[in-house]
Amino acid sequence: MNERNYEELLNINTTEKQKGFHPSFHYHRYEPTPYLALQKLLESYELKSSDRVVDFGCGKGRLNFFLHYEVKATVVGIEMDETFYQKALDNREHYFEKYKAFPKNLSFISCLAEEYDIHPLDNRFYFFNPFTVQIFRNVIDNILLSVEQSYRHIELILYYPSADYLFFLENHPSFELKVEVPLPSYEQNMNERIVVYQLTY
Repeated sequence: MNERNYEELLNINTTEKQKGFHPSFHYHRYEPTPYLALQKLLESYELKSSDRVVDFGCGKGRLNFFLHYEVKATVVGIEMDETFYQKALDNREHYFEKYKAFPKNLSFISCLAEEYDIHPLDNRFYFFNPFTVQIFRNVIDNILLSVEQSYRHIELILYYPSADYLFFLENHPSFELKVEVPLPSYEQNMNERIVVYQLTY
């Protein structure tokens, strides 16, 4: 299905990209993950209804609605931009108007990523380069602290991974590469891929 078909299926509107830039260079401009990439993710990587997925920099919630519809996983969107947060809430209302019988385990939180209080059941974390590696490190530290308090298996899902993110994870003693999903334009652009890192302890 193309972008419009998915938007109609989910009864949401997530297509518009962010205009301009955030005042802080640490936060990157929002752009939704292509539906094709999300399809390829589920073809190569197993997500279950028992998973609790956190999407950092969720924007209007495209990933959240896609995973909730396809997998019925619990999905939490973290968004610092108030305008996008409100649009995500609007999309949630429209989504559940169409799918009234679906479990309501889909939520959005308005806060900075590094200030999000990691839930003891959060076990999958999604990043589409929402911020610089400095903030990424802080978020990973928060995740690891949460695991120390409530142990569970953790996996990080990165779309279009930045070199800084990859360098950090490749040299981190607690993570190893689990899955790499090349996307159709990978031969022209090696960033067009999804990588999954798993916690190793």
